[in-house]
Amino acid sequence: MNVPAFLRRQRGSAVVEMAIIAPIAFLLLIGVIEFSILFYTTLTMQYAVREGARYAVTGRTDKDPAASGQQRYLAVVQQMKNTAMGMYESVNPIISVNGATYASSGNYNANMFGNPGDIVVLRLDCTWKLATPLLAVFFPNGEYKFTVAATMQNEDY
Repeated sequence: MNVPAFLRRQRGSAVVEMAIIAPIAFLLLIGVIEFSILFYTTLTMQYAVREGARYAVTGRTDKDPAASGQQRYLAVVQQMKNTAMGMYESVNPIISVNGATYASSGNYNANMFGNPGDIVVLRLDCTWKLATPLLAVFFPNGEYKFTVAATMQNEDY
């Protein structure tokens, strides 16, 4: 059987097919990775705020980085930093305790987490800057904003 020459020549067809499919495949791969990072960050910060709240209800101060004059509120923030796996500073958290907002460490105070027996609602409003510009267009200002919270009752310390 005699096959025409143009049907026999298929050299380079794999390269052309790859050039057509590769951008779509890479876009999907990058999207999956970016969304995985977003969900991982959210879960990590949820864990950090829960551990911070668990520490806050004990009334302890031993996690405060200062050697003397340790403060409970600094110890709670340090506990959240320790359990955030290095993401605490990256998400620029704004701490809210029982509705009062503490935007910076200069606003923290000794009564931030209440007294023995009080209900404490600890909330972090976080902002994560997306790494890929392809997905950043789907989020306002290229930032993923999320809130994590934990509610517990202070022990009688």
